[in-house]
Amino acid sequence: MKFVFHKVKSIGVFEPCVLIAQFEDGVFKTYDIRQLTGKYPSFRILEEDPALFGKVKIDGSGFGVVWNDELDLSCNELWENGRIVKTPFDNLIGLSDATEIWKLNESTLRKAISYGKLRIGRDVCNYGKQWVVTKSAMIREYGYPEQDYSGFQAVAEEAPKYGK
Repeated sequence: MKFVFHKVKSIGVFEPCVLIAQFEDGVFKTYDIRQLTGKYPSFRILEEDPALFGKVKIDGSGFGVVWNDELDLSCNELWENGRIVKTPFDNLIGLSDATEIWKLNESTLRKAISYGKLRIGRDVCNYGKQWVVTKSAMIREYGYPEQDYSGFQAVAEEAPKYGK
């Protein structure tokens, strides 16, 4: 069995004692730290000290989050025990992230846009300097990514079906 890491892309405080994490595949999850305080007394300080709780940051590699030298959580703890948060952006992913996830060259996607394979306004959109693409369009055109990004199956099933 292949072990998959769900790298954290961004982390923040959602509400007291609850984190919100965005993962590399674009999925957002909340994580209530109180589920740890009974098992691991060292985490109680995060409940008692909101200022310390607010200092959460991603470790250097994205494989977890840290507060200080003694308190950290792995990315997979956040993934496995967090709750999915539905957002209007669930089907969107940055073009640079898509190239990384699908192991494509960015020029491949830019050519797909210029040749009409990925259609502006339906599959891709430009916001200032940032291009975004729908996950469903990437799955339609390039299949599922090699690495198991859960959440992509649900995206493909919920996405509208367009003819090519």
